[in-house]
Amino acid sequence: MRSSSLVLSVIAALAMPGAALAGPGGHGHSHADTAYGEPGDPKKPARIVQIAMNESDGKMLFIPDKIEVRRGEQIRFMLRNAGGQDHEFVLGTLEENLKHGEEMKKNPDMEHDDPNSKRLAAKKTGEIVWKFTKAGTFDFSCLIPGHRESGMFGTVIVK
Repeated sequence: MRSSSLVLSVIAALAMPGAALAGPGGHGHSHADTAYGEPGDPKKPARIVQIAMNESDGKMLFIPDKIEVRRGEQIRFMLRNAGGQDHEFVLGTLEENLKHGEEMKKNPDMEHDDPNSKRLAAKKTGEIVWKFTKAGTFDFSCLIPGHRESGMFGTVIVK
């Protein structure tokens, strides 16, 4: 009887909304149904959007920093860090990214391993496939401390 209640407690804890599992130095999130969509299927067609990350004249930036997509559209973000520092691309709501940015200030070595984010070393490339299921205005940011504040953020408008 005792072991069955332990099993039920573990199952209940794992089933709780927002339950996340993370390894050392990183974290994970459940992205089954977010305000800004869901992880895409890499085997299905997607519109390619190229995003460059860079530093210039004391600013950090994404090029482009504004993207328009249709609700239901799947996007393959082709990310290229053209800069000399590590950068990351974190897709979310503005509120989520601002809150997460505060967490990053407390844990600057935190690395992301989520379907909606990718950290890239200088001169490296990566990709994220994301399906935008809901209309709205969403944010993408580099949440490495100081980078968003230096201008490294952008907007996704889903119509």
